[in-house]
Amino acid sequence: MAVIKNEKTGKWEVRTYYKDLNGETKQKTKRGFSTKREAREWESTFKMQEHCDLGMTFNDYYHIYEKDMKPTIKLNTWLTKEHIIRTKILPYMGQRKVNELTPADVREWHTKLLQFRKKNGEPLSPDYLRTIHQQLSAMLNHAVRFYGLKKNVANVAGGIGGESEGDIKFWTQEEYERFAEQIANKGMSYYAFEVLYWCGLRMGELLALRPMDIDFSRGVIKVTRSYQRIHGKDVITDPKTPKSKREVYMPDSLNTELKCFLETLYKLQPEDRIFTLSKSILHHEMNRGAKAAGLERIKIHGLRHSHVSLLIKKGFSVVEIGNRVGHESATITFRYSHMFPSAQTYMAASLDKDRAGDEDE
Repeated sequence: MAVIKNEKTGKWEVRTYYKDLNGETKQKTKRGFSTKREAREWESTFKMQEHCDLGMTFNDYYHIYEKDMKPTIKLNTWLTKEHIIRTKILPYMGQRKVNELTPADVREWHTKLLQFRKKNGEPLSPDYLRTIHQQLSAMLNHAVRFYGLKKNVANVAGGIGGESEGDIKFWTQEEYERFAEQIANKGMSYYAFEVLYWCGLRMGELLALRPMDIDFSRGVIKVTRSYQRIHGKDVITDPKTPKSKREVYMPDSLNTELKCFLETLYKLQPEDRIFTLSKSILHHEMNRGAKAAGLERIKIHGLRHSHVSLLIKKGFSVVEIGNRVGHESATITFRYSHMFPSAQTYMAASLDKDRAGDEDE
């Protein structure tokens, strides 16, 4: 490596060589440093990143993590991870060395997150706190798996945010129907909510639907795509997981209802998106309808939870429900386990029958 001063510009620059993934030697030049010290610091960081020396700071490790992860996941997923890292992890840990982080440091970070208040004065939700912690854990797991970090201290420190089950908010069928009555005159928004509740689709799956994705003769919605609005552009991707690609059978009444709705959409082509709604419009209608119906407002994703709750109430199994809503594994469906009727209830009912039989003899 060489650190030299460019006499024409008066700036310092670093020239170095490295080996790419194919083992070929490449040259790397970095220009524009105001001082020799800045150039030396960049040189030192580059050396650590090239060999992934985990004595580097989290700020420097983030660039390695980004290079490794960004090409492997959907853009909207990466943007969510990036936002959490830049706003909730690096401001606290950016200058800490990765291999010097301790469980006590993580617990102290938890305390700061619990004390954090949004502009409206509200704390971060338990669900979001868990998501933030999981992102730090994911970064450290990556370092353990690929770069020789001895252990994931986030796992040792334990989680944050409490148990998740209580955060799954949903409406009963009666509550949803009260909500639906209040938005029945809202055309496209109404039919969007009908599909979300009665079929359990994710919002991105709903917004990607085309006429060609619906087989009215069979009463089936074919989920093959997901829609996102990213940096002002419409982006269509594969659904969230491989098992998210599925066929969802509609109730007959919804099948008829949706078919009639599509017939009212002028010049709608087979490959056009049906629900050309923004997420903000759906959120607005959700708020308005819930208030008018006198209901506690739930998230739009809560309609998916409501669908799962409805299926549980009707006695369907974890596997059957997971297949319908596109869960990658039964473990995900088991997160709703507190909604399932307790086995103790069935045991007591069975014992009651035996006891009644004894008394009759």
